[in-house]
Amino acid sequence: MQYPLELTFKFWALAPQISVKDAQGNVVLYVRQKLFKLKEAIHVFSDSQRSTLVYEIKADRIIDFSACYHFSDANGKTLGAVKRQGMRSLWRTHYDVLDGGTVAFTIQEENPWVKVVDTLFAEVPVIGMFTGYFFNPTYLVNRPDGRTVMRLSKKPTFLSRVFSIQQVDQLGHDEEPQVLLSLLMMLLLERNRG
Repeated sequence: MQYPLELTFKFWALAPQISVKDAQGNVVLYVRQKLFKLKEAIHVFSDSQRSTLVYEIKADRIIDFSACYHFSDANGKTLGAVKRQGMRSLWRTHYDVLDGGTVAFTIQEENPWVKVVDTLFAEVPVIGMFTGYFFNPTYLVNRPDGRTVMRLSKKPTFLSRVFSIQQVDQLGHDEEPQVLLSLLMMLLLERNRG
């Protein structure tokens, strides 16, 4: 993929939907979360017309703070999983990207104070409407040795949610889908913030 990628939440949609565009402005992934499912079921398509299914993300249990979300390709081949670190994520968002049960990457919020200030100002009438423009979280994807491989940042926007993914270090052929699907799942889970 050609980085940076731009992720845009569809503004007027009942079910959460994300369009992912590459550096050239071409849609490379289109994510649609199913509504009214007890177990999360997310489909990732290759285009916005949803003609070709590329990946699926499924939760391992019904509505749970620490559920594990498994990735598979269109043929059902397992690609990995992502799991939120329950209590650890209350202060600083923390997810583990799993490959065969071992932690391959971690996703962490760069500055947890952005979340605190955003939450405080969001409750203030009128001023709360502008928090999405001023308080923008950034998430880092790190290897277990601490090296950062990707950075996801929210762009300043008034009403819509637009994010940018920048590649910091090289990823293997099998690692890229794991990281991208993990970031997409994290955004769907954390979408009410920022």
